[in-house]
Amino acid sequence: MNMQEIRKATMALFGVTLLWGGTFIWMQQSLDAAAHSAPNLNENDVAIFFVMMRFVIAGLLLLIFLPKTWQGLKDREVWNGGLVLGVIVWGGFILQMLGLTDVTPAVSAFLTSLYVVFTALIGVGLGMQKLTRFALLGVLLATFGAGWISGPPQLNFGLGEWLTVGCAFLFGAHIIATDRITKVVDPIQVTATMLITVAVLSIGVYLIISREYTDQFIQLLKVFDFTFPLMLCAVLGSLVALLVLNMFQKQVTPVRAAILYALEPVWAMLGSLVLGLEGDVTFWLPVGAVALLIGNLVVEYEQIGRSDGESE
Repeated sequence: MNMQEIRKATMALFGVTLLWGGTFIWMQQSLDAAAHSAPNLNENDVAIFFVMMRFVIAGLLLLIFLPKTWQGLKDREVWNGGLVLGVIVWGGFILQMLGLTDVTPAVSAFLTSLYVVFTALIGVGLGMQKLTRFALLGVLLATFGAGWISGPPQLNFGLGEWLTVGCAFLFGAHIIATDRITKVVDPIQVTATMLITVAVLSIGVYLIISREYTDQFIQLLKVFDFTFPLMLCAVLGSLVALLVLNMFQKQVTPVRAAILYALEPVWAMLGSLVLGLEGDVTFWLPVGAVALLIGNLVVEYEQIGRSDGESE
Protein backbone atom coordinates (compact mmCIF):
# COMPACT_ATOMS: atom_id res chain seq x y z
CA MET A 1 0.00 0.00 0.00
CA ASN A 2 1.47 3.36 -1.02
CA MET A 3 1.56 6.51 1.09
CA GLN A 4 -1.00 8.27 -1.13
CA GLU A 5 -3.62 5.66 -0.20
CA ILE A 6 -2.67 5.93 3.48
CA ARG A 7 -2.97 9.73 3.40
CA LYS A 8 -6.35 9.49 1.65
CA ALA A 9 -7.58 7.06 4.30
CA THR A 10 -6.20 9.27 7.08
CA MET A 11 -8.10 12.30 5.75
CA ALA A 12 -11.29 10.23 5.44
CA LEU A 13 -11.02 9.02 9.04
CA PHE A 14 -10.19 12.58 10.11
CA GLY A 15 -13.57 13.55 8.63
CA VAL A 16 -15.21 10.78 10.68
CA THR A 17 -13.88 12.38 13.88
CA LEU A 18 -15.47 15.69 12.86
CA LEU A 19 -18.84 14.00 12.42
CA TRP A 20 -18.55 12.10 15.68
CA GLY A 21 -17.59 15.31 17.48
CA GLY A 22 -20.83 16.79 16.17
CA THR A 23 -22.90 13.92 17.57
CA PHE A 24 -22.14 15.05 21.14
CA ILE A 25 -23.67 18.44 20.38
CA TRP A 26 -26.65 17.02 18.45
CA MET A 27 -27.38 14.52 21.21
CA GLN A 28 -27.32 17.27 23.83
CA GLN A 29 -29.59 19.47 21.70
CA SER A 30 -32.12 16.62 21.40
CA LEU A 31 -32.00 15.91 25.12
CA ASP A 32 -32.56 19.60 25.87
CA ALA A 33 -35.49 19.69 23.44
CA ALA A 34 -37.00 16.58 25.05
CA ALA A 35 -36.60 18.07 28.53
CA HIS A 36 -38.46 21.18 27.38
CA SER A 37 -41.18 19.50 25.29
CA ALA A 38 -41.72 16.32 27.35
CA PRO A 39 -40.49 17.04 30.90
CA ASN A 40 -42.18 13.90 32.27
CA LEU A 41 -39.89 11.62 30.26
CA ASN A 42 -36.82 10.25 32.03
CA GLU A 43 -33.53 11.29 30.40
CA ASN A 44 -32.33 7.67 30.24
CA ASP A 45 -35.51 6.62 28.41
CA VAL A 46 -35.02 9.48 25.95
CA ALA A 47 -31.41 8.37 25.38
CA ILE A 48 -32.53 4.76 24.73
CA PHE A 49 -35.16 5.95 22.24
CA PHE A 50 -32.67 8.31 20.57
CA VAL A 51 -30.05 5.57 20.06
CA MET A 52 -32.69 3.17 18.71
CA MET A 53 -34.08 5.68 16.20
CA ARG A 54 -30.57 6.78 15.20
CA PHE A 55 -29.56 3.31 14.06
CA VAL A 56 -32.96 2.29 12.65
CA ILE A 57 -32.96 5.36 10.41
CA ALA A 58 -29.31 4.86 9.39
CA GLY A 59 -29.88 1.21 8.51
CA LEU A 60 -33.02 1.90 6.48
CA LEU A 61 -31.38 4.75 4.54
CA LEU A 62 -28.37 2.59 3.68
CA LEU A 63 -30.58 -0.20 2.36
CA ILE A 64 -32.69 2.25 0.35
CA PHE A 65 -29.96 4.34 -1.27
CA LEU A 66 -27.27 1.67 -1.74
CA PRO A 67 -28.95 -1.34 -3.41
CA LYS A 68 -25.56 -3.09 -3.39
CA THR A 69 -26.06 -3.75 0.32
CA TRP A 70 -28.96 -6.14 -0.41
CA GLN A 71 -26.50 -8.63 -1.88
CA GLY A 72 -24.70 -8.82 1.44
CA LEU A 73 -27.89 -9.80 3.25
CA LYS A 74 -27.66 -13.15 1.45
CA ASP A 75 -23.99 -13.71 2.39
CA ARG A 76 -23.34 -15.60 5.62
CA GLU A 77 -19.80 -14.22 5.93
CA VAL A 78 -21.09 -10.65 5.65
CA TRP A 79 -23.68 -11.37 8.33
CA ASN A 80 -21.06 -12.94 10.60
CA GLY A 81 -18.88 -9.82 10.28
CA GLY A 82 -21.83 -7.48 10.77
CA LEU A 83 -23.01 -9.37 13.84
CA VAL A 84 -19.57 -9.17 15.44
CA LEU A 85 -19.16 -5.45 14.73
CA GLY A 86 -22.77 -4.66 15.63
CA VAL A 87 -22.70 -6.45 18.99
CA ILE A 88 -19.42 -4.75 19.93
CA VAL A 89 -20.67 -1.27 18.93
CA TRP A 90 -24.00 -1.78 20.70
CA GLY A 91 -22.28 -3.06 23.84
CA GLY A 92 -19.98 -0.03 23.88
CA PHE A 93 -22.91 2.39 23.58
CA ILE A 94 -24.90 0.64 26.31
CA LEU A 95 -21.99 0.53 28.78
CA GLN A 96 -21.15 4.17 28.10
CA MET A 97 -24.76 5.22 28.61
CA LEU A 98 -25.10 3.26 31.87
CA GLY A 99 -21.78 4.60 33.09
CA LEU A 100 -22.88 8.18 32.50
CA THR A 101 -25.58 7.76 35.13
CA ASP A 102 -22.86 7.53 37.80
CA VAL A 103 -19.94 9.61 36.46
CA THR A 104 -19.47 13.12 35.14
CA PRO A 105 -18.99 13.76 31.40
CA ALA A 106 -15.34 14.71 32.05
CA VAL A 107 -14.62 11.38 33.75
CA SER A 108 -16.52 9.52 31.03
CA ALA A 109 -14.51 11.27 28.31
CA PHE A 110 -11.22 10.40 30.01
CA LEU A 111 -12.07 6.74 30.62
CA THR A 112 -13.57 6.30 27.15
CA SER A 113 -10.38 7.67 25.62
CA LEU A 114 -8.59 4.63 27.05
CA TYR A 115 -9.72 2.80 23.90
CA VAL A 116 -6.52 4.17 22.34
CA VAL A 117 -4.51 2.15 24.87
CA PHE A 118 -6.77 -0.88 24.57
CA THR A 119 -6.47 -0.86 20.78
CA ALA A 120 -2.69 -0.99 21.06
CA LEU A 121 -2.72 -3.70 23.73
CA ILE A 122 -5.24 -5.89 21.88
CA GLY A 123 -3.25 -5.52 18.66
CA VAL A 124 -0.04 -6.53 20.44
CA GLY A 125 -1.80 -9.41 22.19
CA LEU A 126 -3.07 -10.77 18.87
CA GLY A 127 0.36 -10.43 17.29
CA MET A 128 -0.91 -7.86 14.76
CA GLN A 129 1.75 -5.29 15.51
CA LYS A 130 4.67 -4.35 17.71
CA LEU A 131 4.26 -1.54 20.22
CA THR A 132 7.38 0.52 19.55
CA ARG A 133 8.51 3.37 21.79
CA PHE A 134 7.23 5.92 19.26
CA ALA A 135 3.83 4.26 19.06
CA LEU A 136 3.62 4.03 22.87
CA LEU A 137 4.48 7.73 23.18
CA GLY A 138 1.79 8.62 20.63
CA VAL A 139 -0.79 6.46 22.44
CA LEU A 140 -0.05 8.05 25.81
CA LEU A 141 -0.13 11.59 24.42
CA ALA A 142 -3.43 10.96 22.61
CA THR A 143 -5.01 9.41 25.72
CA PHE A 144 -3.89 12.34 27.86
CA GLY A 145 -5.11 14.89 25.32
CA ALA A 146 -8.54 13.29 24.84
CA GLY A 147 -9.13 12.74 28.55
CA TRP A 148 -7.87 16.01 29.99
CA ILE A 149 -9.23 18.42 27.37
CA SER A 150 -11.87 19.56 29.89
CA GLY A 151 -9.47 19.50 32.84
CA PRO A 152 -8.19 16.81 35.23
CA PRO A 153 -10.97 14.23 35.76
CA GLN A 154 -11.86 13.37 39.35
CA LEU A 155 -11.65 9.58 39.47
CA ASN A 156 -13.32 7.54 42.20
CA PHE A 157 -13.60 4.01 40.89
CA GLY A 158 -17.10 2.64 41.33
CA LEU A 159 -19.57 0.83 39.10
CA GLY A 160 -19.94 3.78 36.69
CA GLU A 161 -16.20 4.04 36.16
CA TRP A 162 -15.76 0.32 35.54
CA LEU A 163 -18.68 0.27 33.09
CA THR A 164 -17.03 3.11 31.17
CA VAL A 165 -13.69 1.27 31.13
CA GLY A 166 -15.57 -1.70 29.69
CA CYS A 167 -16.99 0.62 27.04
CA ALA A 168 -13.46 1.77 26.15
CA PHE A 169 -12.31 -1.83 25.83
CA LEU A 170 -15.19 -2.62 23.45
CA PHE A 171 -14.46 0.44 21.32
CA GLY A 172 -10.83 -0.68 21.09
CA ALA A 173 -11.99 -4.19 20.15
CA HIS A 174 -14.25 -2.67 17.49
CA ILE A 175 -11.29 -0.91 15.86
CA ILE A 176 -9.33 -4.19 15.77
CA ALA A 177 -12.35 -6.17 14.52
CA THR A 178 -13.06 -3.59 11.80
CA ASP A 179 -9.46 -3.84 10.61
CA ARG A 180 -9.78 -7.60 10.20
CA ILE A 181 -13.36 -7.95 8.94
CA THR A 182 -13.30 -5.22 6.28
CA LYS A 183 -10.24 -6.85 4.70
CA VAL A 184 -12.28 -10.02 4.13
CA VAL A 185 -15.80 -8.85 3.23
CA ASP A 186 -17.24 -5.88 1.35
CA PRO A 187 -17.14 -2.87 3.72
CA ILE A 188 -20.40 -1.38 2.39
CA GLN A 189 -22.30 -4.64 2.75
CA VAL A 190 -20.96 -5.32 6.24
CA THR A 191 -21.96 -1.78 7.27
CA ALA A 192 -25.56 -2.71 6.49
CA THR A 193 -25.54 -5.92 8.55
CA MET A 194 -23.76 -4.07 11.39
CA LEU A 195 -26.37 -1.27 11.45
CA ILE A 196 -29.21 -3.80 11.33
CA THR A 197 -27.67 -5.68 14.26
CA VAL A 198 -27.31 -2.51 16.37
CA ALA A 199 -30.85 -1.42 15.44
CA VAL A 200 -32.39 -4.80 16.42
CA LEU A 201 -30.53 -4.90 19.74
CA SER A 202 -31.55 -1.28 20.45
CA ILE A 203 -35.19 -2.06 19.66
CA GLY A 204 -35.01 -4.99 22.10
CA VAL A 205 -33.73 -2.76 24.89
CA TYR A 206 -36.38 -0.15 24.10
CA LEU A 207 -39.20 -2.72 24.21
CA ILE A 208 -37.99 -4.06 27.55
CA ILE A 209 -37.32 -0.74 29.29
CA SER A 210 -39.13 2.15 27.60
CA ARG A 211 -42.06 0.85 25.51
CA GLU A 212 -44.66 2.25 27.94
CA TYR A 213 -43.71 5.76 26.81
CA THR A 214 -44.27 5.10 23.09
CA ASP A 215 -47.12 7.60 22.74
CA GLN A 216 -44.99 10.36 24.25
CA PHE A 217 -42.07 9.50 21.98
CA ILE A 218 -44.32 9.69 18.92
CA GLN A 219 -45.32 13.19 19.97
CA LEU A 220 -41.67 14.04 20.59
CA LEU A 221 -40.80 13.10 17.01
CA LYS A 222 -43.07 15.93 15.89
CA VAL A 223 -40.80 18.44 17.67
CA PHE A 224 -38.33 19.87 15.15
CA ASP A 225 -35.69 20.71 17.79
CA PHE A 226 -35.58 17.03 18.77
CA THR A 227 -35.95 15.38 15.37
CA PHE A 228 -33.52 17.52 13.38
CA PRO A 229 -30.47 16.71 15.59
CA LEU A 230 -31.65 13.08 15.61
CA MET A 231 -31.55 13.02 11.79
CA LEU A 232 -28.09 14.60 11.80
CA CYS A 233 -26.84 11.86 14.14
CA ALA A 234 -28.49 9.13 12.07
CA VAL A 235 -27.38 10.34 8.64
CA LEU A 236 -23.98 11.86 9.39
CA GLY A 237 -22.94 10.35 12.72
CA SER A 238 -24.02 6.77 11.97
CA LEU A 239 -24.64 6.17 8.26
CA VAL A 240 -21.89 8.30 6.69
CA ALA A 241 -19.34 7.98 9.50
CA LEU A 242 -19.55 4.20 9.88
CA LEU A 243 -19.63 3.68 6.12
CA VAL A 244 -16.47 5.76 5.65
CA LEU A 245 -14.83 4.06 8.63
CA ASN A 246 -15.47 0.58 7.24
CA MET A 247 -14.22 1.59 3.79
CA PHE A 248 -10.99 3.29 4.82
CA GLN A 249 -9.84 2.07 8.24
CA LYS A 250 -8.31 -1.09 6.79
CA GLN A 251 -5.73 1.11 5.02
CA VAL A 252 -4.15 2.39 8.25
CA THR A 253 -2.89 0.62 11.33
CA PRO A 254 -5.40 0.11 14.19
CA VAL A 255 -3.30 2.26 16.55
CA ARG A 256 -3.19 5.07 14.01
CA ALA A 257 -6.97 4.83 13.59
CA ALA A 258 -7.53 4.88 17.36
CA ILE A 259 -5.41 8.00 17.80
CA LEU A 260 -7.24 9.71 14.94
CA TYR A 261 -10.59 8.90 16.58
CA ALA A 262 -9.29 10.43 19.81
CA LEU A 263 -9.61 13.83 18.09
CA GLU A 264 -13.38 13.50 18.51
CA PRO A 265 -13.61 15.28 21.90
CA VAL A 266 -11.57 18.19 20.52
CA TRP A 267 -14.19 18.92 17.85
CA ALA A 268 -17.00 18.34 20.34
CA MET A 269 -15.47 20.85 22.75
CA LEU A 270 -14.80 23.45 20.05
CA GLY A 271 -18.33 23.09 18.67
CA SER A 272 -19.79 23.45 22.15
CA LEU A 273 -17.77 26.60 22.71
CA VAL A 274 -18.94 28.11 19.41
CA LEU A 275 -22.60 27.33 20.24
CA GLY A 276 -22.26 28.57 23.81
CA LEU A 277 -22.84 25.14 25.35
CA GLU A 278 -19.64 25.30 27.41
CA GLY A 279 -18.14 27.79 29.79
CA ASP A 280 -15.02 29.82 29.18
CA VAL A 281 -11.99 28.29 27.48
CA THR A 282 -9.70 26.76 30.09
CA PHE A 283 -5.96 26.13 30.11
CA TRP A 284 -6.63 22.44 29.43
CA LEU A 285 -8.31 22.90 26.04
CA PRO A 286 -5.16 23.94 24.13
CA VAL A 287 -3.02 21.55 26.21
CA GLY A 288 -5.25 18.58 25.37
CA ALA A 289 -5.52 19.57 21.71
CA VAL A 290 -1.75 19.96 21.33
CA ALA A 291 -1.12 16.60 23.05
CA LEU A 292 -3.52 14.92 20.63
CA LEU A 293 -1.90 16.62 17.65
CA ILE A 294 1.61 15.60 18.71
CA GLY A 295 0.43 12.04 19.41
CA ASN A 296 -0.97 11.85 15.88
CA LEU A 297 2.22 13.24 14.34
CA VAL A 298 4.41 10.80 16.29
CA VAL A 299 2.47 7.75 15.11
CA GLU A 300 2.18 9.17 11.57
CA TYR A 301 5.98 9.60 11.46
CA GLU A 302 6.49 6.03 12.65
CA GLN A 303 4.01 4.67 10.08
CA ILE A 304 5.69 6.55 7.24
CA GLY A 305 9.07 5.20 8.30
CA ARG A 306 7.75 1.65 8.50
CA SER A 307 6.08 1.92 5.10
CA ASP A 308 9.27 3.26 3.53
CA GLY A 309 11.20 0.38 5.06
CA GLU A 310 8.74 -2.18 3.70
CA SER A 311 8.90 -0.69 0.20
CA GLU A 312 12.65 -1.10 0.12
